[in-house]
Amino acid sequence: MTFIPISQPLIGEDELRNVLEAVKSGWISSKGRFIEEFERQFAKYCGVRYGVATMNGTAALHLALEAIGVKEGDEVIVPTLTFIATANAVTYTGAKPVFVDSHPDYWCINPKKIEEKVTSKTKAIIGVHLYGHPCDMDPISEVAESYDLSVIEDAAEAHGAEYRSKKVGSLSDIGCFSFYGNKIMTTGEGGMCLTSNFEFAERMRSLRDHGMDQSKKYWHNVIGFNYRMTNLQAAIGLAQLAKLDQFIETKRYIYKLYNTLLEDFDESQLIFPREESWARSVFWMYSVLIEDCFSINRDELITKLYGNGIEARPFFYPIHTMPPYETNENHPIAQRLSAKGLNLPSGLNLTDDEIQHVVSCIRKAARKD
Repeated sequence: MTFIPISQPLIGEDELRNVLEAVKSGWISSKGRFIEEFERQFAKYCGVRYGVATMNGTAALHLALEAIGVKEGDEVIVPTLTFIATANAVTYTGAKPVFVDSHPDYWCINPKKIEEKVTSKTKAIIGVHLYGHPCDMDPISEVAESYDLSVIEDAAEAHGAEYRSKKVGSLSDIGCFSFYGNKIMTTGEGGMCLTSNFEFAERMRSLRDHGMDQSKKYWHNVIGFNYRMTNLQAAIGLAQLAKLDQFIETKRYIYKLYNTLLEDFDESQLIFPREESWARSVFWMYSVLIEDCFSINRDELITKLYGNGIEARPFFYPIHTMPPYETNENHPIAQRLSAKGLNLPSGLNLTDDEIQHVVSCIRKAARKD
């Protein structure tokens, strides 16, 4: 039986050619031509001035928070429905993540729930473009402006997504990306901070390199981190970036094909991913909600799909329900999404036949065939 993974990278000859050049040059660590070129080209693609490459997406979030001055005793507003790295990065600074519920339609942070969480300790808001769909950034920015807060985008899952015709990562003080192996474009591990603020960019460049002064070698004004990307990773990233628009079109095709093949399910059985009028989603994952009138529950469906050689995954757990951050708060939308959400195979290598096989297995589980 052929196994269909949830996602896998699409690596070709261009990536291999760049890596070979990097290896032959001898620059395989955090120096070499590919790093600065990747930073420059990715920043240009997203419509900002500066890119600061990092070792992974979590490091990018941590650098961004440090750059805007988040410190012990501060609070940072984050969605509870996101990968835990968003909250962990806040905790690394000594600040406290404050959780907000999801929007019921597009599943990102609900802007209408943010202001009630603002206190005198609030320093920033992180909007997460969940599963490839942008947040509604205008009302988030309005709250931030009213209370003099910084805004950071966690765009780890949304490379190339657009909000009102602008690329995510360009809509805030600092945008943060991950290039992990299951993302739309990859460097294996790796991340990037984007900003048009020169001071933020310089601070992040210093902090990622042990706090070293940018003009005085081996002079350290602050305690920093070793968050540098390697030239090998950047070599892969530059080749991947050249294909990103093509990758996005493939993701959108997968979304449309799933929708077509599943269209006879009604909303009492399946809720399909939405795309708001102000957004252009990249559908990093094809994500659905398994509703009560489906013949089996979400976890039973995952088991059945695995039995047919298909990897499927549940949504993230709301962070406020897990031991490091557990509270007695009630975030009903996030909790419902987490309990019912299912990510289906969404990799760039998927064939039409494989998608049809996935849908056939879902239909059998739902007793539609």
